[in-house]
Amino acid sequence: MTVPFDPTLQLTLVLIALFSGVGITTIGPGGIFVTIALYSLTPISSGEVAGTAHLTFVATGLLSSAMYARSGELNLSGSRTMAAVLSASSVAGAFLGAYVNAFVPRDLFGLLLGAVAMVTGVVLVYRERRGLSPVYELDVTTTRGRAVLAVLGFGLGVASGLLGVGGPVIAVPALVLVGVPMLSALAVAQVQSIFIAAFAASGYFVQGNVLFPLAVLVGVPLLVGAVAGWKIAHLVDPARLKVALGVVLFAVGPYLAL
Repeated sequence: MTVPFDPTLQLTLVLIALFSGVGITTIGPGGIFVTIALYSLTPISSGEVAGTAHLTFVATGLLSSAMYARSGELNLSGSRTMAAVLSASSVAGAFLGAYVNAFVPRDLFGLLLGAVAMVTGVVLVYRERRGLSPVYELDVTTTRGRAVLAVLGFGLGVASGLLGVGGPVIAVPALVLVGVPMLSALAVAQVQSIFIAAFAASGYFVQGNVLFPLAVLVGVPLLVGAVAGWKIAHLVDPARLKVALGVVLFAVGPYLAL
């Protein structure tokens, strides 16, 4: 099986995937650029966009989780509990989102993707620039805190499964807004992304919407970029990473909605 695109388009997808991989491990939503590229540059259906993208996010989630475990973020107090609760609650949501995607027209898919990106970006930049406190102080050592995290995880799973974006795309900004430090949010979101992507990809595979040759084409440079991004994330001020996260999300929103 081969990728049914001309060499120029293939090279463009490879370069975008490389850039996206860097974004996954530095600010979280880098994977959204893979989804954007597949949606805007190729003629494949929204289901094939989401299914193929999710398959690549399984690989980046595994690699990125291993790297953040190595650098210690997953060993911090509460990080493993947070990752477990968030991942478990995201699974059901991802299945539901993947199912609903089958009934969403391609144009509406783009509008939803753009709206999610813009709203999240505006909220992040505004709160960081104003120095506002988190909207909720999440404490995973309490039953209430774990319950709130489980509800959040389910919602993130639905959105990720529906829109074909990796868990970190919306999980990182969501965790930052509830008071989780930037690097810890990145680490936890990588673990969550494994489960969301695996179960969502399974749903799309059953529907016949996973294009394996295309997944390999963008998946390999995505992994290379993720390694580079992990190193960059430990060299940059977390506050700057938050602002960069918000700006990137807001910038891509209008383009997606067109």
